[in-house]
Amino acid sequence: MRSVVAAAVGLVVTAAALAASAEPPAGAASCTGCHATSTRVETPVPRLPGRDQPAIVRALEEFRSGAKPATVMDRIAKGFTDAEIQAIAAWFAGQK
Repeated sequence: MRSVVAAAVGLVVTAAALAASAEPPAGAASCTGCHATSTRVETPVPRLPGRDQPAIVRALEEFRSGAKPATVMDRIAKGFTDAEIQAIAAWFAGQK
């Protein structure tokens, strides 16, 4: 039980540090190929900067498991570990 709590605390601390970082974590740079970061770009694909971290995590997990239908995101999400999903979500949530 202690190791689970320690791992969870470690993930939260790592995610917070990455969110404050100017450099995106591994995997996050590929998101901007479809998810525009500029508000001047019109796209049906949702923007990720400033989105709620738990919502990003939930979406990626649902894409990865197949619970959320997708054309491309299901294959992309399957390539991320739990830690990478947490780091990517934290980083985008921390962006303005």
